[in-house]
Amino acid sequence: MLDWTVILHAGIATGTVLLFAAIGEILAERSGVLNLGVEGMMLIGAMMAYKTAVTTGQPWLGVGVAMLAAGMLSLLHAFVTIHLQADQVVSGLATNFVGIGLSMVLGEGLSKAGAVSLLPSFTIPGLAAIPVLGPILFTGHSVLVYIGYLLTPAVWFYINRTRPGLHLRAVGEYPAAADALGINVYLLRYLYVFAGGLLAGLAGATISLAVSPGWFSELTTGGLGWIAIGLVIFAQWDPWRAAA
Repeated sequence: MLDWTVILHAGIATGTVLLFAAIGEILAERSGVLNLGVEGMMLIGAMMAYKTAVTTGQPWLGVGVAMLAAGMLSLLHAFVTIHLQADQVVSGLATNFVGIGLSMVLGEGLSKAGAVSLLPSFTIPGLAAIPVLGPILFTGHSVLVYIGYLLTPAVWFYINRTRPGLHLRAVGEYPAAADALGINVYLLRYLYVFAGGLLAGLAGATISLAVSPGWFSELTTGGLGWIAIGLVIFAQWDPWRAAA
């Protein structure tokens, strides 16, 4: 007989990877920039997180390096699409190939690197005792899973209930009107594409240091970046729907 608690518990952990990548893509697309390079950014994030953790023994440093590496790659896409006004689909696909290629070259031999320090996992007292939901949502998860719980409402509130969020929506939906109001459309689009890259890197780090820890290869992401892009469309660019 299947233990649905175990299956759903694992699903929540794996879903956190999709959640980080999808929320990052929501921020980028809300600003008016489609980023199809999420898969490559996730893979280079997973590689940098794993390599840094193996080298230094500091998994949190690995998370930071992963986010920065993917963020820098996202700036390449931002420059090509925002500054040079190139086609977003072509640039996104090219960025994806660059990310995958770099991760394979720089991550050569990592599959045999051996043991790596992982991010901590823990149970939240009290909440773990809730019938049915407690064992699924609040028992034995990585710290990044709990961060995902907090990130979803925070990003929703930011987009829908704050002035910077209003500027974000204006830049994506009515850039000419936003520019007329004195909002720096180019700067905000760079900022949110970069934020999307940071979260894609965090998604990659979540795989290699929390969800499927202890190894890295070209199969690490396994198409999750493309799934995240699809989820953004099905979620209609809403963080709560993406989380669900």
